[in-house]
Amino acid sequence: MKLIHPSYFPNIFAFSYILHEPVCWEAHDNYQKQTFRNRTYISNDRGKHILSIPIIHVGKENGRQKYKDVLIDNSYPWQRQHWRTLQTAYRTSPFFEFYEDEIKPLYDKPYEKLLDYNLKTIETIFECLQMEMPKDTSTEFEIEPSEHEDFRFLINAKLKHKLTIEPYTQVFGDRHGFIPNLSILDLLFNLGPNTIEYIKKDFISQDNA
Repeated sequence: MKLIHPSYFPNIFAFSYILHEPVCWEAHDNYQKQTFRNRTYISNDRGKHILSIPIIHVGKENGRQKYKDVLIDNSYPWQRQHWRTLQTAYRTSPFFEFYEDEIKPLYDKPYEKLLDYNLKTIETIFECLQMEMPKDTSTEFEIEPSEHEDFRFLINAKLKHKLTIEPYTQVFGDRHGFIPNLSILDLLFNLGPNTIEYIKKDFISQDNA
């Protein structure tokens, strides 16, 4: 079983493990900046575009903050902004209207905690694909997990993987070319039910070792 962080609409590489491997969600680590915990990337008319969830930062005097305790800053209308951005980016994609009613509620109801929201975004993707989401969560933090394979590195937004993401048709591909390893939303809106078959592929380059 692989130990993985829940992230905001995970990228295709991360979701390939989540969808087809036994997974345990890391729920007891410390929050770190510059990770996929509160960001995801999509493609719009300007190319690769970040969607970032604002969070409430605690002062340094309070020490490290647990991921499960991180609060979303809902004083800013980020949900409305994200949804409008998704509409503009994907309304002409083949499957946006098909999944719109499942995705939109995530941007209508305020959520308090980032971890809970991220898990809900992943659960929603599983529902769209008519599959059951993994439910196991960690019970304590371990630097070196004793019972799980450690795949927590997938949350690192700065880590560069050598991947072989096979191109699929993207909305703005004629302008920007194929942009690999975006949010699972990009794949879902463009491929729909074929997302499951596509994500079975091995995305790790042979020279990635």
